[in-house]
Amino acid sequence: MKWFVRLFDFYLDASVHVSLAVVSLMVITSLTLNISLDFHLTLFIFFGSVGCYNFIKYGVEAKKYVIVANKYHKSIQIFSLICMAIALYHAHFMNVNTYIGIAVLILLIGLYALPLLPKVKNLRSWGGLKIFIVALVWAGTTVVLPILLEEKSLSWDVWVETVQRFLLVLILLLPFEIRDLAFDSVDLKTLPQRYGIKTTKWIGVVLTGLFFFLIFFKDDYTNQELLLKLFLSLVLLLVLRITKRNQSKYFAAFWVESIPVFGCALAILLAK
Repeated sequence: MKWFVRLFDFYLDASVHVSLAVVSLMVITSLTLNISLDFHLTLFIFFGSVGCYNFIKYGVEAKKYVIVANKYHKSIQIFSLICMAIALYHAHFMNVNTYIGIAVLILLIGLYALPLLPKVKNLRSWGGLKIFIVALVWAGTTVVLPILLEEKSLSWDVWVETVQRFLLVLILLLPFEIRDLAFDSVDLKTLPQRYGIKTTKWIGVVLTGLFFFLIFFKDDYTNQELLLKLFLSLVLLLVLRITKRNQSKYFAAFWVESIPVFGCALAILLAK
């Protein structure tokens, strides 16, 4: 049993689960916007997400990522480098528009993780901005990139889906913000730090309502998409309801990040 727990912890710590969530959202995009799911882009996003997330978590300071004493972190480092190599291979099959989109997202990730601005360590440490950058990157990755690869126009429905995706990720990040209250520096000025846990949850409720009702602003949506967005909204409300400061080890890292995976499974079932 211990080997299973260690393997599961590695699955979470090495960002495999969060990368699966990212790809799940891209699958939802392909079904809701009726575009094909490109094999190379899917693998690029999955393996690239593993590498990027692990770099942000463990290697923001280059010297810590090059010289790793901890064996466990060393295994994550090697795993991440392999994933980045696979991602670079699949990037070879993208078109120019997709490369431009990827470059913009990499710039945002760089600003988020690295100290590129004067008097500011990085955007991650810029008060209150962290979750908005993460949500923007996820929305661009899972909605805009597939559209760019398909060489389709950024229509009104695409923009509505992008805003909905931004809101979805923003809401998913709130349980993490509440969990990290005990660890985050007060300089971060996160929503729970500024407004408290109760108000943060109410902000999440309002954002969830906005996330759902935006579907009616689309020019074209299906009953299947309506059911999917309703399901996601109800799950988000439930998660906000039960989220607390002292969470179990796997509440946010596994269960909250599983919501896109469950949504993807439902989207596939509804599409049949």
